[in-house]
Amino acid sequence: MAFRPLGDRVLVRRVEEEQKTKGGIIIPDTVKEKPQEGEIIAVGPGARDESGKVQPLDVKTGDRILFGKWSGTEIKLEGEDLLIMKESDVLGVLD
Repeated sequence: MAFRPLGDRVLVRRVEEEQKTKGGIIIPDTVKEKPQEGEIIAVGPGARDESGKVQPLDVKTGDRILFGKWSGTEIKLEGEDLLIMKESDVLGVLD
């Protein structure tokens, strides 16, 4: 993919959740919420501090992350729905 986020932004692909509950009930698409878990596809170089130095990001490509329900901007790149968000919108990294 030929896309590179700028500054402290990251490009995220949502990770789809299970289609069934633990009890075996299938959840229809009309009531499913968008997942708040994703995988980082690309990261920017980092934000600049007051002195002009670039501070690298704490996340890297391939990290699985959690983010807020309304975080990021949805875009479509090469037919795929993705999110662009600032690193500050990332709640945490899943190990």
